Amino acid sequence: MTVHAPVEDPTATGGAPAIRAEGLVKTFGPIRAVDGVSFDLAPGRIYGLLGPNGSGKTTLIRLLTGMARPTAGHAEVLETRMPSREVLARIGYMTQAGGIYPTLTVGENARFFAAAYGVRGNEGVDDALRLVDLADRTDTIAGTLSGGQLRRLSLACALVHQPPVIFLDEPTVGIDPLLRAEFWSHFRDLAGSGATIIVSSHVMDEADRCDELLFIRTGKVIARGSGAEVRAQAGTGNLEEAFLRLGADVEATR
Repeated sequence: MTVHAPVEDPTATGGAPAIRAEGLVKTFGPIRAVDGVSFDLAPGRIYGLLGPNGSGKTTLIRLLTGMARPTAGHAEVLETRMPSREVLARIGYMTQAGGIYPTLTVGENARFFAAAYGVRGNEGVDDALRLVDLADRTDTIAGTLSGGQLRRLSLACALVHQPPVIFLDEPTVGIDPLLRAEFWSHFRDLAGSGATIIVSSHVMDEADRCDELLFIRTGKVIARGSGAEVRAQAGTGNLEEAFLRLGADVEATR
């Protein structure tokens, strides 16, 4: 089997991409955590950034958001080269760690993040807390929440400013199947309203919930397309097996 080059976005209509990577490279000493990544992502879709732990997903997200500077290449969000303070205020970013302040209440956490994004008033806060079913826990100290509730709050804090571009780094890790389904329902609603979402994950059974997948291994995008297209590229009906086959092809050419 040969290595398949990433395919172009089949839904592109000629409009400006919401997110663009141009030859992105990030090295840490001899390690190339991100290795020559280029793509254009059309708006209003859910993109799954899939790969095992250590494959470069989080580093790539940090480059795209401007949280880290590339060794080479550049990233653009909403037609602006990153990093950009102005565009950062229009990005939602849910990290793996969450970033919640445990001694503050649910409402205080949401209002803090809203203020950091320049939002005035409670409308965005109220909407975000309702979206994740925490509107009735506004006065609850965040440190007393369950693990699933903390993940809900982290998502709300990433959405308080109604961003058009959203990065979600392993958002469903450690949560129960019911909550996972609820999260994906939220993601689909957001994309339906025009938001562009990148969801990083190493859970292959979530892949078909995305509009398009980008498989990443050793810092490279090794395949791109819908779940059906990626399975066809690898010649298998199973996405996990497809990733293993495509990854093995990459290893064979190193």
